[in-house]
Amino acid sequence: MIDLRSDTVTKPSPEMRKAMYQAEVGDDVFKEDPTVNMLEEYIADLLGKEAALYVPSGMMGNQICLNVLTEPGDEVICDREAHIFNYESSSVARLSGIQIYPLDGELGILLPEQVEPYIRTTAYHMPRTKVIEVENTHNRRGGTIWPIENIISLKNLAKKFSLYYHLDGARIWNACVETGISPKEYASHFDTLSCCFSKGLGAPVGSAIAGGKEFIKEAYRVRKAWGGGMRQVGILAAAALFAVKNNIERLKEDHRRAKILAKRINSNPNLEINMEAVHTNILLFKPLNMNTDEGLKRCREQGLILTPGTIDSLRAVTHLDVNDNDIEKAANIIDEVFK
Repeated sequence: MIDLRSDTVTKPSPEMRKAMYQAEVGDDVFKEDPTVNMLEEYIADLLGKEAALYVPSGMMGNQICLNVLTEPGDEVICDREAHIFNYESSSVARLSGIQIYPLDGELGILLPEQVEPYIRTTAYHMPRTKVIEVENTHNRRGGTIWPIENIISLKNLAKKFSLYYHLDGARIWNACVETGISPKEYASHFDTLSCCFSKGLGAPVGSAIAGGKEFIKEAYRVRKAWGGGMRQVGILAAAALFAVKNNIERLKEDHRRAKILAKRINSNPNLEINMEAVHTNILLFKPLNMNTDEGLKRCREQGLILTPGTIDSLRAVTHLDVNDNDIEKAANIIDEVFK
């Protein structure tokens, strides 16, 4: 089977497993795991932030950030298709008592003039806008990259209204290799951010959040409160450290393969894909001759696993466990199913 469901389905490489086996460990709840400490210091330096914190998942990372930045009753502005709005089990409401105000960005990208009218800061009978959130790259928009100019202009808007600015950078590494913009440059524009090691980089578990020292101090407390305090977790942190040191540049291969597959999809008259949205390793395409459930079923029967994308679309994601031959086979299966 060719599995293009997500870049989270990868298996640790032998080299990564060796790093895990050899990892020095301690009790991370007491901040005594040397491998976790090394990872957090490395990530803080890579992102140019005062401190970082290892967390079990990207979802926990985003939710901790939003919890620390807000109070119950506050509001977060983001794109309508953002991960925090669609894929995090309503945790902003469940865990923090805050709400999302979703806006419809072009390919997931919000403009300051679009956001400003919806910033609510004064009326006592309204929620208070507290955070503007950006997702880069943007999952449900097809792996699209925010232009750095938009990031900066939205930062200036946040500063104008004394709002916090948070980056869901689960796949920030993909944006970096595609644009040549460093992680530190992207991160410099945000108060807080999350980044993932198990999407694209091939680690089995984990994300990190980064920001100021006082922010991370409070984030550490919230992580513990939510059951994220892990003990001898250096075994997993070693995989994350290996991933971020060795697997960022190779993301270019995932992007190259995604573009090859996108061209084949675009040449099929029974499929629709927005080639302008093909930036990195995520493809969204719409079947024109059958519904998505039938398309998923037929592809799987032929040996290709995809997932639903947005409404009436399918999603394919390239990753380090597929090669050029797999992409050719996947394209042939798609042509056969949607002929």
